[in-house]
Amino acid sequence: MLTETIRKDWTPDEIGAIYNRPLMQLIYDAATVHRQWHDPERIQVCTLLSIKTGGCPEDCAYCGQAARYQTGINVKALMRKDDVVAIARRAREGGSSRFCMAAAWREVKDNRDFDRVLDMVTEVAALGLEVCCTLGMLTETQAAKLKAAGLYAYNHNLDSSAEYYEQIISTRTYTDRLNTVDHVRKAGISVCCGGIIGLGETRENRMQMLHTLATMPEHPESVPVNALARVQGTPLGDRSKIDTWEMVRMIATARIIMPAAMIRLSAGRMEMSEYEQAFCFMAGANSIFTNENGELLVTPNPGMGEDRGMMERLGLKALVSGEVNA
Repeated sequence: MLTETIRKDWTPDEIGAIYNRPLMQLIYDAATVHRQWHDPERIQVCTLLSIKTGGCPEDCAYCGQAARYQTGINVKALMRKDDVVAIARRAREGGSSRFCMAAAWREVKDNRDFDRVLDMVTEVAALGLEVCCTLGMLTETQAAKLKAAGLYAYNHNLDSSAEYYEQIISTRTYTDRLNTVDHVRKAGISVCCGGIIGLGETRENRMQMLHTLATMPEHPESVPVNALARVQGTPLGDRSKIDTWEMVRMIATARIIMPAAMIRLSAGRMEMSEYEQAFCFMAGANSIFTNENGELLVTPNPGMGEDRGMMERLGLKALVSGEVNA
């Protein structure tokens, strides 16, 4: 199966037909598209750091950083710039080409903390890394300031489909999320936008979310596919682990309908075997998050050493900063 052009007019029925193909055929088709658009031996290694942890006023049912849930996660104030830059430098030395800074805020406010984040962006960008932030909702003016500071990418996930969204979050709307993505795009910042599966949604909901992503005016340059990382104390803390084959289907379908995007195998890897992760890479995933302390924000994640070992065994090599994976 060849995908020679980037389409933004996918219909729900077309996406459903791809998603529901026999699994082996779907993986083969996605791997074919992946090899057409990307080097299958290269993946982007990204480091994600929580620069401000916990105390968030939102009610996202999956999130251990929401202040209203008793999750045992300690609230931590915004980190010092020098500490963040030191971690970014070690991430670069460990093979990461993108460094993402996350703050548990509902929205960015024009205050001293935002000024400190802008300084962090400038300092980390000076290391030669792609700098990414995920800080909550942004205005157009704030997005422009981040761009001027040297921000390369901004992450703002849709989480789920518009049809299921209100079952997960009530403190902001789906339109709020889409507006932030639009502000990021208008500022000339690379868009990182995906979602989570295993929230109790249906397959139809998953396909609806993919349809929203694939019919944006421009596809996100990065599409994280997350499996719910269950946190005790949250409303979704007792849900069953999502079947890995559903992750493979999501990744494969995303690869086919958004062929140029980096498809990021994100949360949930700690509960996946190396064999399961290998199927995800075969199906078109070409990016992962890693961290020196074995955490993805506040949930367990393979550490840099584990990921280096896996990549070596699978014959995968890390992209270096500025390298195009094609």
